[in-house]
Amino acid sequence: MEMKKRISLELRNRTPAEVAELVVDNCRSSDGEIEGLTDEFKELEFLSMVNVGLTSLAMLPSLPKLRKLELSDNNISGSLEILAEKCPNLTYLNLSGNKIKELSTVEALQNLKNLKSLDLFNCEITTLEEYRESIFELLPQVTYLDGFDAEDNEAPDSEDDGDVCGGSEDDEDGEEGAGPVGDYEDDDEEEEDDEEESESGEVGLSYLMKDDIQDEEDDDDYVEEEQEEEEGEEEEAEVRGEKRKRDAEDEGEDDEDDD
Repeated sequence: MEMKKRISLELRNRTPAEVAELVVDNCRSSDGEIEGLTDEFKELEFLSMVNVGLTSLAMLPSLPKLRKLELSDNNISGSLEILAEKCPNLTYLNLSGNKIKELSTVEALQNLKNLKSLDLFNCEITTLEEYRESIFELLPQVTYLDGFDAEDNEAPDSEDDGDVCGGSEDDEDGEEGAGPVGDYEDDDEEEEDDEEESESGEVGLSYLMKDDIQDEEDDDDYVEEEQEEEEGEEEEAEVRGEKRKRDAEDEGEDDEDDD
C-alpha cells in the first residue's frame, strides 16, 4: 500500500490536527520520499515509518511537537540535519537498520538538544573502532545509545515509551499520578484487611482458649461430682452393711430368748 493512502486510512475520519500518534509501518513510498504527511499534523508526538523504503527525509514536514520518531529498516544514509530543523523537540530517534556509515553523518544530530535516546543498531557505523565512545562524545545530550548508557546500563522499558518522549498529554495534566495513588490506596486497604484478619484471629484464639479453659473447668466439676457420688455410694453401702449386721445380731438375741 502506498504511504499516502495508508496515512489517509490511519486518519479514521479525523483531521490531521487531531492526530497525536501515527503508524505507517511496512507501506511503500514510490520514490523513497515521505508522502502524504503535511504541516497540518502539528499535534503529532509519535511517528513510526518502519520499513517503508525511505532514502531521504527531505519531504519531512514541520512537526514541532514530535518527540518520538521510528525510522528503522529504511535506506537513509544522510541529510539528518533536517531533523533538528523540522522536529526540534525529538527525545527518541531510532535509525537502526539504515545506511549510516560515518560519524560525520551523525554529527548533524548535535542540534537536537532534547535527544536522550538514539538507536543505530545494525548500521555500518557500529563497526567503527570505539563507536560508542565516539557517539557519546559527539552527542553529549544522549543518555542511551542502542538501548544502553555509557556505563552499559540497560535503558528501562519506560525510556522507550512515554518517559523518553517526555510523557503524554495525560501525564502533563497530572493524570499519570493517579495510578500510583490508586496503588497506595490498594496497599492501605490490604493493610486494613490484614489488621482485621489479625484482630479476628486474636479474638478467635481468645475465644478458643476461653472455651478450652471452660471445658477444663467443666471436666474438673464432673470429676468432683463423680468422686462425691462414689463417696456417697460407699457411705450408703457401709450403712446398709452395719444395718444388716445389727439385724443379724438382733435375730440371734431373739432366738436365745425363745429358748
